[in-house]
Amino acid sequence: MKTQQQHNILKAKDKRKMDLIEAALYAAGRPLDVDTLSSLINEKSKETVKSLAEILITRYKEVNGGLELLRLHDGRYVMQLRPDLVQGVMKLVTKKLLTRGPLKTLSFIAIKQPVTQAYVVKVRGNLAYAHIKILRERGLISEEKLGRTKILKTTPVFSDYFSLSSDSRTMKQQLQKMFEQQKSKDKKLSVKPSDLKPIIKS
Repeated sequence: MKTQQQHNILKAKDKRKMDLIEAALYAAGRPLDVDTLSSLINEKSKETVKSLAEILITRYKEVNGGLELLRLHDGRYVMQLRPDLVQGVMKLVTKKLLTRGPLKTLSFIAIKQPVTQAYVVKVRGNLAYAHIKILRERGLISEEKLGRTKILKTTPVFSDYFSLSSDSRTMKQQLQKMFEQQKSKDKKLSVKPSDLKPIIKS
């Protein structure tokens, strides 16, 4: 039978692990799976990790602050801005990641993927080379050599960051819907990539 002291020590360890899970999700700025969290907090039991994460989810719901912690349909966990607050801070958050030029090139790649670098440059101009380099360094796109050119595609980091489906077909539909909504608001702008809504970014 555990003594009260042993029980308190166990609770302290759990608190420490919960703090680490919370810190990891905040620092990552993207969804993390149970295996990753287990490794980070040095906890072999996945059920324990899930239990601690669920406690955190409940706490965030009770506080009802600017951030929320969620379990996604695929079992990953994410800390993000509350949806009703995204619009108010979206410009600040997006500017930390990309400026307008690279963001427009990223939107083009996402819609047309898989797409050759040559075609992206043809449509977006020679500055696209610099944009592509930035996007690759940010981990938002991947490239695969094809003869003298390269095939460009978005990565899971992109879909996670902008809270989009990882399935390319569904993602394109989501993006098209965003752009169509923007067109109805302002007919002068056919595409406004800044309407992509990112999840949390510190």
